[in-house]
Amino acid sequence: MSTPHQPEQTGSPQHPVDVFLLLLDGEQVLLALREGTGYADGQWNAPSGKLELGETAVAGIRREAAEEVGVRLDGDEPYLAATVHHRNRDGQGRIGLVFTAVFDAGRHGEPINAEPHKCAKVGWFPLAELPAETDRYTRACITAWRTRTPLYLSGWQ
Repeated sequence: MSTPHQPEQTGSPQHPVDVFLLLLDGEQVLLALREGTGYADGQWNAPSGKLELGETAVAGIRREAAEEVGVRLDGDEPYLAATVHHRNRDGQGRIGLVFTAVFDAGRHGEPINAEPHKCAKVGWFPLAELPAETDRYTRACITAWRTRTPLYLSGWQ
């Protein structure tokens, strides 16, 4: 039975697992401006992506950080900070694992736009003043971390 807020679903549930990196430098977070991908183009997004088949969450976020912004995470990094259960505008549910790392140029290397075919630029932004064009999934991840909400529901209202 469906309700006005929950359309009737058929088949097996599928919730892709996404990994997000909140790379923090004091009160700033690193974001990338998406371009040419067909998804959230023109929106600022935390370095992120889907887990690949057989990949652990930690391996996935380390891979995404290196692929997207050229940052090396190792040792005890990154730190799992929150889980976001997000429903996109198409109604698809997704699970986002939010990781954090405190930026250290000597250990991580300077962030760069490592995927210019998918990204216009990268930049540091104050956590309290995110760009208006910040993707709502990224915004939910930042809110979950800032409010110390271990399981944050986004888009289910």
